[in-house]
Amino acid sequence: MIQFLLVVLLIVAALLGVLALRRRARQARRAAGLSAAQRAIVAAEVPLSRALPEALRPTFEARITDFLDQVEFTGCNGLEVTEEMRLSIAAQACLLIANSGAWYETLRSVLVYPDAFRSRLKEHDGYVVTERETVRSGESWAQGPVVLSWADAQHGAELAHDGHNVVFHEFAHQLDDLSGATDGMPDLAPGQSRAEWRHVFDQAYAQHVYRVENHRQTLFDPYGAEGPQEFFAVAVEAFFETPHHVQTHAPEVYDQLTQFFALDPASWARP
Repeated sequence: MIQFLLVVLLIVAALLGVLALRRRARQARRAAGLSAAQRAIVAAEVPLSRALPEALRPTFEARITDFLDQVEFTGCNGLEVTEEMRLSIAAQACLLIANSGAWYETLRSVLVYPDAFRSRLKEHDGYVVTERETVRSGESWAQGPVVLSWADAQHGAELAHDGHNVVFHEFAHQLDDLSGATDGMPDLAPGQSRAEWRHVFDQAYAQHVYRVENHRQTLFDPYGAEGPQEFFAVAVEAFFETPHHVQTHAPEVYDQLTQFFALDPASWARP
């Protein structure tokens, strides 16, 4: 019995030692930040990251490092995921949380397809369930994984000012889901009013749906009319890529997102 307990204690000690080594290695990588080569890749692949205020850059790079430590990238349909792909996706995801306390706590996997992929969608109408196949550029599942088309992820990063970014969109859903439901009501920043958020976003969503249904020009991607969760995601895309338009035409939405992300993209010097 004593020998058995000694063996168990040795195994536990060995495991704790391995975990401690991994933790120290992770902390060292985090403290070091990105290498010069990695920094150059991020700047080239994600032009918007160059606009991030210098004071926020160390945290931004540390978050990218943490993301790469935590998340496994898997290529689909024969795609080989390169270092450039991993850094591009990680940098876009971490740009959203470069100055907030939020983190992708449950995410462990990102699946990357070469281009748009087919997905089966179930729709419920009472007891009737309809299943149909759609072609998508991205998907976000509760507690992960995130599924992305690399062609669309790369295109969204390159065109940094058109208001469309599939990585921002899907990772906005991941942040939304941290509250326990993907419903357009994420866990807000400390001190931020849920009642005020709900009032602002409910009004903005209703106006957006009205404009889409009446074929009028919209500030946000028309896809946001699909539901409050999609409206939140397209609002995040616009907040980062066309912040001056959002600040001018939907100032209350801009203010809520500024509080949520602790960022003010309209003040950034654009690359």
